[in-house]
Amino acid sequence: MKKKILFICGSLNQTTMMYKISQQLTEFDQYFTPYYADGLLGFFVGKGMFEFTVMGGKFRAATEKFLNEKNLKIDYKGQQHEYDYVFTCSDLVIPKNIRKKKLVLVQEGMTDPEKLNYYIVKYLGLPRYLAATSMTGLSHAYDLFCVASEGYKDLFIRKGCNPDKIVVTGIPNFDNCKEHLNNNFPHKNYVLVCTSDTRETISFENRKKTILDAVKIANGRPMIFKLHPNEKVERATREINKYAPGALVFSSGNTNEMIANCDVLVTRYSTVVYVGMALGKEVYSYFDINMLRRLTPMQNGGNSHRNIADIFRKRIVHQSPDICPEYMDSLGTVKTV
Repeated sequence: MKKKILFICGSLNQTTMMYKISQQLTEFDQYFTPYYADGLLGFFVGKGMFEFTVMGGKFRAATEKFLNEKNLKIDYKGQQHEYDYVFTCSDLVIPKNIRKKKLVLVQEGMTDPEKLNYYIVKYLGLPRYLAATSMTGLSHAYDLFCVASEGYKDLFIRKGCNPDKIVVTGIPNFDNCKEHLNNNFPHKNYVLVCTSDTRETISFENRKKTILDAVKIANGRPMIFKLHPNEKVERATREINKYAPGALVFSSGNTNEMIANCDVLVTRYSTVVYVGMALGKEVYSYFDINMLRRLTPMQNGGNSHRNIADIFRKRIVHQSPDICPEYMDSLGTVKTV
């Protein structure tokens, strides 16, 4: 009998990452589930109190739509089968039914900065999801942690992650940014502002300041605002029209193609900043630019999903501490730590 893998999805970015990896592991019996929780958090999710997270609302709807369109087998919460292996893009929540499984964590993108809530959660032992993605990797519940770059490897080790479990593989969706240069987006040579859903996730943002700062950077150049998929479109559009009159506003569309055609990219805390960095754009972020250069995901021609599948077979399935020659050939200088 084929061994079974459960792929835990989440946002559409996380879901497509899981799908790409699954396509390299066809020898396994594969099932997929939207992101989920159990216990008290699971109870509140069931009551619709976390619709702004990947466990509900637009995120879950987009995930289920994608899984159904691909005709993938869905096992919500992994309840139908006993699984040999589990893949996930987030360890902020580790449900009981996967805690004793062989678990592979794949970095989904940029992690949140280490603010006050990070230190409170870490040192008081509070639930990791209260500090969002700044706590990525700190469950220590995984057997393998596939990360985007050598810079992120160093970051996670500094935070306390076990270096023996970390492998730099690159991450799907952010490992071949040059492919976005060939696109049909009609606009060129503008300042692109990618906004966030900070307010929708019950955090504070001075959106007026964000817009006015971007206007100052643009200095008269054409501006395009790309809204986060989780944002309240009418409110965000109204604010942009007020403080950046004449700017174009897109609530949907391919963000990566918009970045490919821009001259300048402005973000706050968003993984899309790495697309701009990889393409050599002039980038403005709330993060230090030199730090972003070190963290930018490795560009390996879109082979991260293959790298992750290869090292999973070697380290987890066959339980070998060494990397196979094929893996080294595909990654060049990338290595385990």
